[in-house]
Amino acid sequence: MTGPTTRPGYRTFDALVTDVLAGRVGPDPGQQQVSVGFVTRQGARHVSRGRGYRNHVLSLRVGAAVGSCAVEPDELPDDVAYACVGRTVAELLDHPALPVRVAALDAYLLAVRPHPDTADTVLTVPAGTSLAKSTARAAAVVDLLPCAPGQTVLVVGVVNSLLEQLRRRGLRYLPCDHAGGRTEWDEACLPDAQALLGTADAVLASGMTLGNGSFAPLLAHAAATGTPLVMFAQTGSGVLPWFVGSGVTAVSAEPYPFFWLDGGPTPIYQYRAAP
Repeated sequence: MTGPTTRPGYRTFDALVTDVLAGRVGPDPGQQQVSVGFVTRQGARHVSRGRGYRNHVLSLRVGAAVGSCAVEPDELPDDVAYACVGRTVAELLDHPALPVRVAALDAYLLAVRPHPDTADTVLTVPAGTSLAKSTARAAAVVDLLPCAPGQTVLVVGVVNSLLEQLRRRGLRYLPCDHAGGRTEWDEACLPDAQALLGTADAVLASGMTLGNGSFAPLLAHAAATGTPLVMFAQTGSGVLPWFVGSGVTAVSAEPYPFFWLDGGPTPIYQYRAAP
């Protein structure tokens, strides 16, 4: 499937869903079925790092595209993935679980607008160890921030490799994470990103904010204030580019399979708002 190459700049997730359901974005979602549903559970602790982490990702396939939404470990039972198989995108966009709606929308939009056809830049994370790949990916993400040394970045969804890159560039950061915890440098992960929005020069946020419902206030703040908002997206890699130019400054998009699943080279697709 192919679709528009212009950036519509949606201002809300619900407005994008409404247009998809109305057939204004691509083929009738009532005729597009999920053929495969699966869950990826991953644990990692990079060599030389003192802290590990877990990922739990719901993925749905529509045609040739796989859409994904990461959730907190054990937030969704695996049976949810099985129950999505054979359902249409339109049905799943009405699912009571937001992560299912995000994964279904992601798959549909990746089928409508494949990254290789629409991204501004395509980069390759070189083959290597898990730490080498994480570091290379983090450098590419942080390159999207229009920040100077000494400025403060609100980081929503803590990834230690991203924090390391910010430290290397002389940037201050406020680490926020829905799950709490502490950073590699034993800094507390702050629980309420929304309360800190007015204190940062830029926001660097995970696509997981789509699946836990915290994306909307970030987008609204960025649109209202002009604060740069850069998204690093495995969750919703096909969704978030539709918000570029309406508050989102740039997106680093990584569709499934993600860089941490393979030691070989893997792509990153970058989108930027027009200057």
